[in-house]
Order: sequence, then structure tokens, then C-alpha cells
Amino acid sequence: MLSEKEFVEPDLVFVDSRNGDELQKLQASSFRSKEDARNVAEKLEAKYDQPMIPARLASDGKLKAGQARVVVDQAALIKELENVTAFQRVIEVPISETAPNATAGAVANIDQTMLGNFITKFDPTVTGRTANIALSAQEINQIILGPGDRFYFNLIVGERTPERGYQKAKEIVNKEYVEGIGGGICQTSSTLYNAIDQAGLGIIELHHHSKQVGYVPKDRDATVSYGGKDFKFLNNKDFPVMIKTIMNRESGTLEIQVKAAAQNVAKS
Repeated sequence: MLSEKEFVEPDLVFVDSRNGDELQKLQASSFRSKEDARNVAEKLEAKYDQPMIPARLASDGKLKAGQARVVVDQAALIKELENVTAFQRVIEVPISETAPNATAGAVANIDQTMLGNFITKFDPTVTGRTANIALSAQEINQIILGPGDRFYFNLIVGERTPERGYQKAKEIVNKEYVEGIGGGICQTSSTLYNAIDQAGLGIIELHHHSKQVGYVPKDRDATVSYGGKDFKFLNNKDFPVMIKTIMNRESGTLEIQVKAAAQNVAKS
């Protein structure tokens, strides 16, 4: 007979609900309390959750696939952990996956009809800021959002670093103008915000600057910072839409359009 010291507590195997793959092993004693269960669930959520990267219309007219949105149902997992039985050996982690809802057939003629657009002006002689606007505008150009698809500005534009071509320019931090890498990107996000708002898309996350900016009216701006404040929205239409950016360095204008196929708009 094994003594108490010789007893080895069996592992609980956590498996992916989508395919049964093993994710990790833990002993049941790792989550004896509600707080323990929450900690385990939060760690799995942090490891496996991933936001959606929408599809994009390439320059050759072909649809470039995006990345599926993956979500761990934290509440359901916590409930399951709180009710683990003495003889249970497997925990199924509830994970759902949603692929970008856009197909080549569905996006045909998507450039036909304007749902919304907005134009802002900038000083093209301010080279660093102009370069940052151009880079960020290009990153979101011809993004396709199918019905229900989400757009996260920071995810799509990416980190603002010198290695990626971003330059120093003035930006607003705590109600003050300071110089930082990527200054001017908020003009792109603000122009986008006004265009998608005009098109009637659904806003998920929006933040205003701590100081009024000059390129949009009061409270019509959308400030962003990589790793911090983000601008997020979703396509609440029952048809795909495309984000199109048009930048004119000579006139100092940035236009962002939200477009869709005429036949889809007519049916809505």
C-alpha cells in the first residue's frame, strides 16, 4: 500500500475542444479555489486567444486570406474547473474559431459604391509626419471586411518603429505636443473613424486625444498607441465592405473610403 508521501496525484489533461489536441497538463490541486480556476483560465486565454486579421484585396485583384479570430470561453472554462470531479482526467477547453467572412465571389465589384468617405488635410512639407501618414494609410488600404468581421487598427498597422520606416514627428501625450516615432498616425485612424462612422459600421473601441487636434472637428478624432489605446470596429452589414485609402502628397490630403458592391447595397 502506498504511503501518503508516495502517492502521486494524477494529471488533468487540458485538450482543445476544436480537435482534441493536448494543450497542457495540471494537477487538480492547482485550482482548488475560484481564484485558482480563474488564474488557470486567464493564462489559457492569454496563450490561445488571437484577434482577427481581415482579408485584403491584393494589387492583382485577388483576395489575400486573413487570420481567424480565436476565443477561449473563459467563463465556461472557469465553471468547468470549479466542478472537476475526483475521477476526472480530461478538461475540454472551450475554444471557438471564426475565420474572416469574405470570399472571392462575394467581393466581386466591391469598389462600385461609396458607403462613406472622409478627407483630412496635412502639411506635406512636414516630411516625417507625412511619411507616417502614408505608411499607416497603405497598411489599411484595400482591407476587406465580411459580415461580422472585425478591424483592429493597431493589429493591422503594426508597431511603429524606424526599422519599419516610421519617423519622428509631433504627437500628443498628456495634453502636450512631444516628438515620437510615428507621430501623425492618429490622423489616419481619425480619418478612418469618420469614414466608417459615415458608412454606419459598428464601433467597438474609440478614444479621443487629451488635446483637440486640428485636422478633424472636436470629438471626431480617434487616438491610437501601439500596445495601448486602439480603434476597433466591425462590419455590421450583411455584405462585404472594403476600406480604400487615397493619399495625395502634393495637395496634402488623405481620403478614406468605405465601398461595397452595388448589387449588395441595393439589396440591403
